[in-house]
Amino acid sequence: MRALPVGEDALLVEVDSGEEAHALHAELLRRRAEGSLTVREIVPAARTVLLDGLADPVRWARELATAALPPAPPLARDVIDLPVRYDGPDLADVAAHWGVSAREVARIHAATDFRVAFCGFAPGFGYLTGLPSRYDVPRRATPRTAVPAGSVALAGPYTGVYPRASPGGWQLIGTTDAVLWDHARVPAALLTPGTRVRFVPVDAEGAA
Repeated sequence: MRALPVGEDALLVEVDSGEEAHALHAELLRRRAEGSLTVREIVPAARTVLLDGLADPVRWARELATAALPPAPPLARDVIDLPVRYDGPDLADVAAHWGVSAREVARIHAATDFRVAFCGFAPGFGYLTGLPSRYDVPRRATPRTAVPAGSVALAGPYTGVYPRASPGGWQLIGTTDAVLWDHARVPAALLTPGTRVRFVPVDAEGAA
């Protein structure tokens, strides 16, 4: 674990894996909740955690450089169900890459218990982990200039849902009507780091 200074009152903590980043993020949240860590924001990423607004970044850099990571906490009990129609234009390509049928892609994906590892790219976009590594898929060779909002997509080890229309190079396997980002909601993001997510297949008329 390596703690790097960022500006005057922030640290970027580097670890070796996504699971270590998850464990570190949970531990830092615990310390902030108990009052032993004063910080404005704690932002996880794939293999880093950013602490912004630290009261004493020099002390925390020393402490984190030698700290032993606790085990990752158990998954939260609450689950967000996202209805999804497995109708994406890249579904057949993903099926071919996995060596299964399109129906089996939907079954495998919907049977997976996902967790939001971190957020980024666009407000409300969560990077979801849970699929075994054998189901990793490459990004598209040619990104699309416009991906519709609600597109359920795969890239590398991650599943994501586009919260709004935007360019993108992920493999599109389905569509959801869930609202991922809503300024009138608290919090505005439906998916936040640590959240468990389950995709629930529905037919074209919206029935499960």
